[in-house]
Amino acid sequence: MKILVACEESQAVTKEFRALGHEAYSCDILPCSGGHPEWHIMGDVIPLLSSRWKWGILIAHPPCTKLSNAGARFMYPKGVLNQSRLDEALIAKEFFMAFINAPIPKICVENPIPTKIIGLPNYTQKIEPYFFGEPYQKKTCFWLKGLPQLEPTQILPKPESTKIPGNWFNKGGKDRQKNRAKTFPGIAKAMAEQWGLPDQTKGEGL
Repeated sequence: MKILVACEESQAVTKEFRALGHEAYSCDILPCSGGHPEWHIMGDVIPLLSSRWKWGILIAHPPCTKLSNAGARFMYPKGVLNQSRLDEALIAKEFFMAFINAPIPKICVENPIPTKIIGLPNYTQKIEPYFFGEPYQKKTCFWLKGLPQLEPTQILPKPESTKIPGNWFNKGGKDRQKNRAKTFPGIAKAMAEQWGLPDQTKGEGL
């Protein structure tokens, strides 16, 4: 199957699909850090969403900075709407919706819980890394079309919150934002194993 993993420089998801024999490609405006530049398309992903590319699955990780509920406090500083922040968020929403509306039969768009003022569609599923053998909490939402909900593979007890100061998720430095955006290996593996099956049934989703 031909698979596009959008906004992915780590190649975490791409490599898991490749391991199962799929023709998967990552795409990002940044060079890849996953060690396989031959599987990486560096540049604007929007032209790749055309039906002429014949992708079987699209998995997209659009930037969440302007869309996330975590950043909602910047939308109303001192109780007053920050119009420039809202304008930026609406541009981010347009990019997000380009994936939702792409002419591709199976789609997963991933993001944190969004702020309500943006008006994104309702997400299909909400997961945690500790559902997939990763000892952390980090709520992640999936907007699914043509794909079933991802089934937990190994639920761990008492996961560590990613909000604990000083852990790997909160370390500073120039790569902080990039590190926070990487897909957990357990989730990437579950995506490939569950969504890469040739006899996979169609999910309900959006």
